[in-house]
Amino acid sequence: MYFLSGWPKRLLCPLESLEQPLHIQTDPQRAFFAVLSPSQLSIWYCRPSVLIVSYKELSKAASQFGPYKQAEWRPDSTMIAVSTANGYILFFEIPSARDKYLYEPMYPKGSPHLKGTPHYKEEQCAPSLHLEMKKVLDLQASITSLQSMLEDLLVATADGFLHLVHWDGMTNGRKAINLCTVPFSVDLQSSRAGSFLGFEDVYIRDMEYCATLDGFAVVFNDGRVGFIAPMSSRFTAEQLHGVWAQDVIDGTCVAVNNKYRLMAFGCANGSVQVYTIDTTTGAMQFSHKLELTPKQYPDIWNKTGPVKLIKWSPDSCVVMVTWECGGLSLWSVFGAQLICTLGGDFAYQSDGAKKDPLKISSMTWGSEGYHLWVIDGNSSSNMKFERDANNEARQFGILQFHFIKSALTVNPCMSNQEQVLLQGEDRLYLNCGDATQAQSPRNTSAHSEHKPTRERGPFSDGSLDSQGLSTLLGHRHWHVVQIHSTYLESNWPMRFSAIDKLGQNVAVVGKFGFAHYSLLTKKWKLFGNITQEQNMMVTGGLAWWNDFIVLACYNLNDHQEELRIYLRTSNLDNAFAHITKVQADTLLLSVFRDIVILFRADCSICLYSIERRSEGLNPTASIQVLQEVSMSRYIPHPFLVVSVTLTSVRTETGITLKMPQQACEAESIMLNLAGQLIMLQRDRSGPQIRDKDSNPNQRKHLPFCAPVVLAQSVENVWTTCRINKQKRHLLEALWLSCGGAGMKVWLPLFPRDHRKPHSFLSRRIMLPFHINIYPLAVLFEDALVLGAVNDTVLYDCLYTQTSAREHLEVLFPFSIVERTSQIYLHHILRQLLVRNLGEQALLLAHSCATLPYFPHVLELMLHEVLEEEATSREPIPDPLLPTVAKFITEFPLFLQTVVHCARKTEYALWNYLFAAVGNPKDLFEECLMAQDLDTAASYLIILQNMEVPAVSRQHATLLFNTALEQGKWDLCRHMIRFLKAIGSGETDTPPATPTTQEPSSSSGFEFFRHRSISLSQSAENLHSKFNLTKTLSMPSGPSGKRWSKDSDCAENMYIDMMLWRHARRLLEEIKLKDLGCFAAQLGFELIGWLCKERARAARVEDFVFALKKLHKDFLWPFPVIPASSINSPFKNGKYKTAMGEQLLKSQSADTFVNMEMDTGVSNTPRSRSWLGTISSSQREIDTVSSHGPHMQDAFLSPLLSKGDECSIGSATDLTETSSMVDGDWTMVDENFSSLSLTQSELEHISLELASKGPHKSQVQLRYLLHIFMEAGCLDWCVIIGLILRESSVINQVFSIMQSSDIDGEICQNIKTGLYAVDKWASTDCPGYKPFLNIIKPQIQKLSEIAEEQVQPEAFQPVNPSKVTEQANPRAEESRTSSSHGTNPQSDAGNSNASRHEEDKSKTEDEDSFQEGSYDCIVS
Repeated sequence: MYFLSGWPKRLLCPLESLEQPLHIQTDPQRAFFAVLSPSQLSIWYCRPSVLIVSYKELSKAASQFGPYKQAEWRPDSTMIAVSTANGYILFFEIPSARDKYLYEPMYPKGSPHLKGTPHYKEEQCAPSLHLEMKKVLDLQASITSLQSMLEDLLVATADGFLHLVHWDGMTNGRKAINLCTVPFSVDLQSSRAGSFLGFEDVYIRDMEYCATLDGFAVVFNDGRVGFIAPMSSRFTAEQLHGVWAQDVIDGTCVAVNNKYRLMAFGCANGSVQVYTIDTTTGAMQFSHKLELTPKQYPDIWNKTGPVKLIKWSPDSCVVMVTWECGGLSLWSVFGAQLICTLGGDFAYQSDGAKKDPLKISSMTWGSEGYHLWVIDGNSSSNMKFERDANNEARQFGILQFHFIKSALTVNPCMSNQEQVLLQGEDRLYLNCGDATQAQSPRNTSAHSEHKPTRERGPFSDGSLDSQGLSTLLGHRHWHVVQIHSTYLESNWPMRFSAIDKLGQNVAVVGKFGFAHYSLLTKKWKLFGNITQEQNMMVTGGLAWWNDFIVLACYNLNDHQEELRIYLRTSNLDNAFAHITKVQADTLLLSVFRDIVILFRADCSICLYSIERRSEGLNPTASIQVLQEVSMSRYIPHPFLVVSVTLTSVRTETGITLKMPQQACEAESIMLNLAGQLIMLQRDRSGPQIRDKDSNPNQRKHLPFCAPVVLAQSVENVWTTCRINKQKRHLLEALWLSCGGAGMKVWLPLFPRDHRKPHSFLSRRIMLPFHINIYPLAVLFEDALVLGAVNDTVLYDCLYTQTSAREHLEVLFPFSIVERTSQIYLHHILRQLLVRNLGEQALLLAHSCATLPYFPHVLELMLHEVLEEEATSREPIPDPLLPTVAKFITEFPLFLQTVVHCARKTEYALWNYLFAAVGNPKDLFEECLMAQDLDTAASYLIILQNMEVPAVSRQHATLLFNTALEQGKWDLCRHMIRFLKAIGSGETDTPPATPTTQEPSSSSGFEFFRHRSISLSQSAENLHSKFNLTKTLSMPSGPSGKRWSKDSDCAENMYIDMMLWRHARRLLEEIKLKDLGCFAAQLGFELIGWLCKERARAARVEDFVFALKKLHKDFLWPFPVIPASSINSPFKNGKYKTAMGEQLLKSQSADTFVNMEMDTGVSNTPRSRSWLGTISSSQREIDTVSSHGPHMQDAFLSPLLSKGDECSIGSATDLTETSSMVDGDWTMVDENFSSLSLTQSELEHISLELASKGPHKSQVQLRYLLHIFMEAGCLDWCVIIGLILRESSVINQVFSIMQSSDIDGEICQNIKTGLYAVDKWASTDCPGYKPFLNIIKPQIQKLSEIAEEQVQPEAFQPVNPSKVTEQANPRAEESRTSSSHGTNPQSDAGNSNASRHEEDKSKTEDEDSFQEGSYDCIVS
């Protein structure tokens, strides 16, 4: 509503005077303000704030009159009455010196500024005034209060008399009324003989005249308060009657609000009691109370002292309250607190020290409420210091606070918009986002009636149909529009402002005329003819209708009220305006669809239809009177009407179900009469059938029924004319802001599934709810309230201690206004459930279920009900929590909602919560069944706190196994930690539940991401480079922590057993890819485990099935053999495999340097079974075609060292990394042309490239090959060698097996397997035949070995000390590079194999490629 802005300013006084100001009072027009000192009266101009004239009392007269006390202006600002301490009233006349000005603005030569404008001098220049004392009146008693009342001045004196003094003819017009003769009663219906005051020394301490109630609110010196009304037009003691407020006995001061007919009485206990007059009985009726609560201000709420001053703003929308102990507080009409300077940065310095609160001795509001002038009661002590420091202009004890206010305060027709618009004296604050955003689809159509497109907001998912949330909520900063200086200079202050539906154009109204601004073009439009601008004065506000500006104004030339419509796109000129004459003064204006509604000073409402006409170049709008409704019977004073709105709201929603087309018609008038919301509904009780035949315009002439009061204490009303069949509850509702009582919504209730409504069920229901912000706009579909809030920034640390006292920057923080918003849906759902309207709550909730914050809504509702009921001291007869729990189960988010609520609630309330929602064990199992593992993990935390450790371990094991199966590695790591915590007594620190997957936990063997590893086929390299095997198998990151020094405890054994079981299952199901991911992600000791399982799980039973499964898992194409290759030179085998190996090496060399993993794989279901019955030809086609994107262009690079070798690589190799990692790449020289290939050779090379799988699969297969080789699982090595089609791998395996230490069973298994593969290749996959032919000699050698018996002694451990290592896998890290066996079950043959490999590598070097050196970097 009103918000503080910036720092206050302190006025400089050019006169030298030691007197401290004590009273400040603006004149009725708020152009001047009078400042009283004990013997001096000064008149200041408001803008700019300059001193015009000062009157100093002579010392002789000053001693006779006594110090000045209080001043009061005459309504026409031509006189000032000043009361003094000795009972005198001094009347000063203020004659204006014609055409003389003290200050004039200076413009540079040639500037087009306003020398030629009418009223130029009055607007721009501070006039020269004089002060003459005209009359002195001696009342012979101390004067306690002065009050101007039309042509009279009412004076209360301490001897108990009330004097009525005329401003003219003062001697004749004196009347004195003794208060003891005025009867007082509880209400005006009592007999005339009311009780009199009855005490000699009772007098009025403070009073204020209320024009709309026609009487005085008074505070007596004994603390009682009342209201005195003249019973007739004659103001005599016989004609006065007083009414008591029975509850107040400690009143200190009073202020009245004429617009809302409220009397605010300040009390000695620091609160403000607000009363109104009951129109039927005439009694004083309590309305509400303004008081600080201990919740918000725990240290100061009861230490403020009595209320010192109360002042209502000029537009009657807010009230400023200050106390004896200091401090300012600002409240809305009906008690919503907006600002208080007793807390936060106002009360404390940046170092935490407490500041002295600002003590205020007098205050008054400036023009339109943009300023508050305040006299600082603290400043008297440091006056002398300031005078010495600066003799020319000394700082005066007057502060000026600046305010920004909502456009709703003065232009209530803005309440059907979804934007927040704030207006300052020279700028506007908009929340409708950036002008560049304004061109987006959302802004061009989102707020139109049809809304074809909408922009997706930051909260949105694909299905969100939002009101352009990104621009209305996008950030906390305002779009600030500076008002054009040319317009502002002659028309300050800003009176009205309005924004169009799309948030692209704003219009502002100052003293005369108006101007408008486009946020798209960033340009203002002003009147070209200044005379036209200065001749119109907008009286009833303004509104946008499509591209037109509709406003009600007074034509100063013709002295005529007019309704005008200007087109935005044409020049601003009366020639382009449509002007309609209006009979009476217009007070309020509003637009609903194509209807303009005016409220006029004769208390009548007039409806006009407005339509667009495209005549000539510029379209125009024409207006036609539809209907007039007289309200004079119901409205006592036209000034009391706060807002008038036309809406489609009505009570019979049953009709809207049958005839939805009527839902968008103007059905009722909402009138806010001094806070009472009155509804006038169209009378549809007559026959309705004729409507279909008649002219559509005649339907609008339906009369209105008698008014009905809907609500009390209403500050603002919001309604919309849009239709959305999905969200009818929200769009057909009426939203009310009720100040301190929060908000209310008048919600329609619809029968479900178009059934006949229950006769006992009302059609609408009024639901109250509280929100934490002051509402300024309602986003109907999005179930959000938008508002603004004052925030502060401290700058006192920038100033040194010595000068700190003078700086306002030290005394006050810098005030800023921030945008804010709040969800209200959970309040409404809760209120419906309280009233047993669960069916309606469900309808409403399902219509909003697509909102991105809907889960948060359910959680908030559950949380609030739980907190209230579980912490209640008294037993609750009808608890709401079971109902809310049942309601939430209707939504799929039930499990998450409950657990999130529990995690955010203290442990003591959990039993109460789960008694209502169900046993957490059952909910945990539901999560597992629904595959929602993250939520299940959250329930595990609950179970850990509520159940014994055995139960939580059991459930954790269940979840751990499920997470393993689904490949949720991040969750697995958390579960390992959790299980260890249960075992080692760390239950006091349960693990954080994972809510999002870590980016690093995607599929693939992640710790290769930062590694560069060569997989040389030579045994020497194998031996020397992979002595770090164990470290490689450990994960990078926190998961490695699980093998810590307490690993011998039972808990670790328990975890290891589960990991082993999972690994065994993966291996038995031949899911090598999953096994690799599992080992890499969880730091599983794969090599050590494989060594143990070599003869069991790690043994390959069916080589052909395993080969097929690997082809499928790693997306590896089956080899094909072209018809042309029968006579190919590649048929001899050696040539072919050499090329194949080299190609693989060159492709994979830098895969370890820079490798991108794809994140989708680990989340795919793991339960795919490969059906071996599918024909191989079909499979070949599928695999080759499905990996089309992976094929790469071939290019040739000859190796010139030997004639029969060449290297084939992909074109991407050289671009992937700048350094030539592979030793094979040599500079191409002039011998390049010597290599010529035939067509068939090129064909074969392209086939070679086509038969390679994805780059990533190569890396993974090579890694697995290395792991299996280390663990001695030779059968798996053979299968991977077959897939990669690398004879060196097979040779290496066979050379290991030729040593005498290998188990004969393994040899036999491999031999059988290879024969099975050969047989399968012959029938189903001929592409494997060439490769199998190459390794045939080795297979024959193998069958010879298999026949020999191996001695059992060969299986003894090489080094007895290694026995200890079985229990402690961590010992591998400290082992020297000489061995890479993992445990006692590893073969002694490993060391022999390495020796054998060394010899073999020497011989292989001659006929294999020279291998380049690779770095092995272990991160």
